[in-house]
Amino acid sequence: MDDPTQAPPSIGGHVVAVPYPGRGHINPMMNLCKMLLSKNSDIIVTFVVTEEWLGFIGSDPKPRNIRFATIPNVIPSEHGRANDFVTFLEAVMTKMEAPFQDLLNRLQPPPTILVSDFYLFWVVRVANKINIPVASFFPMSASFFAVLKHYHLLQQNGHYPVKLSEDGDKRVDYIPGNSAIRLGDFPLSDDSWRSRTLLQSALNAVPWVQKAQYLLFPSIYELEPRAIDALKAEFSIPIYTVGPAIPYFGYGHIDAELGYFQWLDNQPSGSVLYICQGSFLSVSKEQIDEIAGGVRESGVRFLWVQRGESDRLKEMCGGRGLVLPWCDQLRVLQHPAIGGFWSHCGWNSTREGAFSGVPFLAFPIFMDQPLNGKFITEEWKVGWRVRTNVKEDTLITKDEIASLIKKFMDVGRDEARDMRKRSRELKQLCHCAIASGGSSQTNINAFLSHILQSAKPELGHSS
Repeated sequence: MDDPTQAPPSIGGHVVAVPYPGRGHINPMMNLCKMLLSKNSDIIVTFVVTEEWLGFIGSDPKPRNIRFATIPNVIPSEHGRANDFVTFLEAVMTKMEAPFQDLLNRLQPPPTILVSDFYLFWVVRVANKINIPVASFFPMSASFFAVLKHYHLLQQNGHYPVKLSEDGDKRVDYIPGNSAIRLGDFPLSDDSWRSRTLLQSALNAVPWVQKAQYLLFPSIYELEPRAIDALKAEFSIPIYTVGPAIPYFGYGHIDAELGYFQWLDNQPSGSVLYICQGSFLSVSKEQIDEIAGGVRESGVRFLWVQRGESDRLKEMCGGRGLVLPWCDQLRVLQHPAIGGFWSHCGWNSTREGAFSGVPFLAFPIFMDQPLNGKFITEEWKVGWRVRTNVKEDTLITKDEIASLIKKFMDVGRDEARDMRKRSRELKQLCHCAIASGGSSQTNINAFLSHILQSAKPELGHSS
């Protein structure tokens, strides 16, 4: 591994990327860096991760111009992020800044620009102090950013906290850049201590975006033009949609050793339901059991990725499919056998499903996922909701799930056929955005030209 404190031979610019230490943040940031390098191989990227995350991703294939630099873990890794997410988040906000600043002083060559996760607002503070431009990278949708930016309107209108049992299905239309949103789809809107703490952490980061020099979204302009236009009208800094920020280049090659692809090759076109509830937060064990029972009763072919429970679920689901602890999700979604995607609607999965032209069964859990589910089902109309009401703690039974899956996977039904047609149109829209002259390519080129401009010697780094 290259030593980031040693200067390589002549370069066109030095990008220092600082993701929040979580999978859903690291992946799009890494994909953005790879895209920049695919456009200009003269720049170098230093990708800053905690020691724990270097262990997870250090051996992943990457361009030679990307090198890792580490800072100490913020909490002992055995504590686990999911076990005490609030403690982990607070540690990220308070314990990473000093070691990052120390690392920054040692990096060679001096950074041209910092690309920082939105949640790590202290990177903007550090960059402003030493006069390095910084791009704030928001790892979710622009529409969700608009919700956070205008969250105070919920309070002003007497809609915070939300009482789900009474008002969850009520819609409000006063968030700029968004059509009417169910109150139950707003993030962290209950009055629990955990939600209040997490919400405050996100809201604290919003004002710092204006102190950055650029705002980047791993999105495509055509997916959410209303939000992008509204934000461009509000912000004085350049805003770029640089999506989809998924590893779409070179996705044609499939490792023959991955046996589940051989299994997919033997399934009829569009016959397999791909199920993934995300890698971090999940639903209750009771709900997972109902989903498994519903999958079995539906009789459809399936490929289910569920970390830590694959053996138990394999028994419950029956012999019509596979249960795996992990898969190469984008390549699976690209496979012609896949006919649907049961998803938690994280923004990474949402973009990958849209890019692949696969219709969704939307089963969001947390944070931005309900709003993404709204886009899938209401705006783009490429999916159905699994849970149609927003009442708290309602268990969806296996009978309901089996009935829904059967209808969803029945391409003979007009409703299902129309949804698949719209999914293909959405795929086309995504592919046009990354083609030469498309919106994302144009934005990436524009951002890259700023980086190269900043790399000129007279705009050097002062410490």
